[in-house]
Amino acid sequence: MTKVKRPEDLRSHRWLGVSDMRSFGHKSRLRQIGYDGEDWEGKPVIGIINTWSEINPCHAHLRVRAENVKRGVLQAGGFPIELPAMSLAETFVKPTTMLYRNMLAMETEELLRSHPIDGAVLMGGCDKTTPGLVMGAISMDIPAIYIPAGPMLRGNWNGQQLGSGSDVWKYWTEKRAGNISDDEWSEIEGGIARSFGTCMVMGTAATMMAIAEALGLSLPGASSIPAADSNHPRMCGQAGRRIVDMVWEDLTPKKILTVAAFDNAIKVHMAMGGSTNAIIHVVAMARRAGIPMDMERFDQLSREVPVLANVRPSGKYLMEDFFYAGGLRALMTQMKAKLDLSCITVTGKSIGENIDGAKVHIPDVIHSLEDPVYAEGATAVLRGNLAPDGCVIKPAAADKRFLKHRGKAIAFDDYNHMMREIDRDDLDVTPDHILVLKNAGPKGGPGMPEWGMLPIPKRLLAQGVRDMVRISDGRMSGTSYGACILHVAPESFVGGPLAFVQTGDEIEIDVDARRIHLHVSDAELANRKAAWKKPAPKYPRGYGALFSEHIGQADAGCDFDFLGPLGPVPEPEIH
Repeated sequence: MTKVKRPEDLRSHRWLGVSDMRSFGHKSRLRQIGYDGEDWEGKPVIGIINTWSEINPCHAHLRVRAENVKRGVLQAGGFPIELPAMSLAETFVKPTTMLYRNMLAMETEELLRSHPIDGAVLMGGCDKTTPGLVMGAISMDIPAIYIPAGPMLRGNWNGQQLGSGSDVWKYWTEKRAGNISDDEWSEIEGGIARSFGTCMVMGTAATMMAIAEALGLSLPGASSIPAADSNHPRMCGQAGRRIVDMVWEDLTPKKILTVAAFDNAIKVHMAMGGSTNAIIHVVAMARRAGIPMDMERFDQLSREVPVLANVRPSGKYLMEDFFYAGGLRALMTQMKAKLDLSCITVTGKSIGENIDGAKVHIPDVIHSLEDPVYAEGATAVLRGNLAPDGCVIKPAAADKRFLKHRGKAIAFDDYNHMMREIDRDDLDVTPDHILVLKNAGPKGGPGMPEWGMLPIPKRLLAQGVRDMVRISDGRMSGTSYGACILHVAPESFVGGPLAFVQTGDEIEIDVDARRIHLHVSDAELANRKAAWKKPAPKYPRGYGALFSEHIGQADAGCDFDFLGPLGPVPEPEIH
């Protein structure tokens, strides 16, 4: 370790290292808690931002894991302070956790700025917590290390391995089709989630944890460890020790998060068969770091990197299998010819050094570049008159016959309209129709809910149909699958072309050509736009009103317009 800081250079020194009346107040209150001078004098104060809560099963173990982190901090000569933050429980928070990702980012940044914190340990994993924590840490830019919550253990039902999310969609479809009984559904409910931890498929949680590691923000291999594995608390202790050294080294996020680091992360996302949600989050994180980023970079790199991880929903295995197969280090070793191995990480070493010696133990789980699971990357970005600013599809998880398709639209004005109509016996629908959902975007949802995997109409389910083209300006769960076109920008709520689609219009998609086209003349679209009335805001007051006024579109990462790299925020005055 090469120290570049002295104790008097620490941020916390301004609170605790001087001798005046205000410092007396700080230190006497720490003594009130039960600490003593030996706890903090000359030591880095490490803020442990913990998104644990009793309603977030993904993070149910983080309360205990924080103690492992504290042990490591103390061993390395630091002073750990735990600071709770929003837990953003994906399955419970309504209308969507995406409404609150930026709130967690703001909370993280301000917790770190307003307190005497020298370095941060970020504890998260459930979908939006990873980008929220990282975005806040980037904007604060003090040394920070991310601890991923880790995936839960494999589910089980009737001897079959179940993956949370992906198999929920699968068996719910079969239940709607009448092929699963209520008793069987109840059994699945009791067997699909057997431990604490995030979804054990390649959903948004697993994707973003892997991206954080690929960016260099986590210890090597950290993102692959199952939450219930004893390697996980050991990793937490290691992270606690490492963050103390990072403070003395002044190794901050912006020194790690280069253009090359983000390219590495996007390539890993492609090789993992990662969630489409990653595009929004990575764009937001990169822009926080002052790095230009848009959806086109994802599309460019998707053409270079195939899917290597044979993990649901793009493959057949689960994240526990991925760990046994060698985890992210092994996958990155398989694709190291595509990576910039010189990128620095929180270890102080390069990506190349971090993955050196990693091996693939189960080749059918982690494939090689020469034998990919899917020849191109996880996502494709389409453009055309229906999505001038782009939209996204996950071709590896779709029925291949729909990757080039033309069909008539059945348009729904909003989610409630869709749910009223989708199971009608007299719905005039064929497998070649294209379902279109409007007003599911950042402002229209609000918060861009995961409504993009529109349900297959019941009358088609009865015919054995399990996929069809679906288009929306919303998102879909990373655990979802199907020929779903998402993130249409600009969204319908602000007058994007999606707002003007009518039932009976023909839409054409061509994934190879990266094209989406609404077969309606420019003159007719202009007439429809002239007749369109802008919807009223969903929230008259509160955080929802703030969100609606300042949220960006999907192609820009859905960040607030006042949270980008607009200039440095001054350190707080201590009076």
